Amino acid sequence: MGKQNQAKRHHHGNLREALITAAIDILGAGGPDALTLRKCAARAGVSHAAPAHHFNGLVSLKIAVIARGHDMFADTMHRARDRAEQNPHARLNAICQGYLEFATTHTDLFKFMFQPHGALPDSIDTTTGMEISRASMASYGVLRDACAPFEHDRGGNLGTETMVWSLVHGYAMLFSTNTTSQAPFGPIPDFNDILPKLLLKSDPAQ
Repeated sequence: MGKQNQAKRHHHGNLREALITAAIDILGAGGPDALTLRKCAARAGVSHAAPAHHFNGLVSLKIAVIARGHDMFADTMHRARDRAEQNPHARLNAICQGYLEFATTHTDLFKFMFQPHGALPDSIDTTTGMEISRASMASYGVLRDACAPFEHDRGGNLGTETMVWSLVHGYAMLFSTNTTSQAPFGPIPDFNDILPKLLLKSDPAQ
C-alpha cells in the first residue's frame, strides 16, 4: 500500500524529476555501474516500465542526469562568483574555485558528466536533448563570461576560455577528485598560484 501511494505521488507530481533524482542518488551511492532503469524506478517507487514514458532508454536518462549536473555546476560557480569581490580577476578566480568545489563535493557526478556515454542524437528524447543543450551552454557560459573582460592573445576569446578551462578542469581531475593532499612530487599547489594573471582589455600595461 505504501509503495502504491508513493508511486501515485510521483505520477501526480513529477515522475521525470523523481527518476533523475533517483539516478543521481544511485550514482553517488554505487557509481556508474549501479545505474539502471529498474533501480531508478524502484528508488522512485514506480513500476519498472515507468521510465519508458519519459526516457528513450538508459542512455537518455544518463544524459538527463548530466544536464541536471550542469545546472548544479553552474549554480555552484555563480554562488562562488557572487561571494567574491566585484572585479574581473576576483570573479575569474572565484568561478574556478566554484568549479573545484563542485568537483570535490559531487565527485561521482562530476566525473560522470565528462565521460562518454555513447549518446547519439536519435537516442535521446526531445525534452532531454533540449535540457542538455541549455544546461551545458549555461555552465560553460559562466566561464565564458568570466573570461570576457581579459585581453585575448592567439586564439582570440576562445583561446583564453580554453586555456582557463584546461587548467581548472585538469586540476579538478588530478587533485579535487583525489583523496590525497599530495602530488607525486610534493604538496599540491593552490589553484590561485597557477592561474595566470591575465591582462584586462583596458589595462594600460598593454
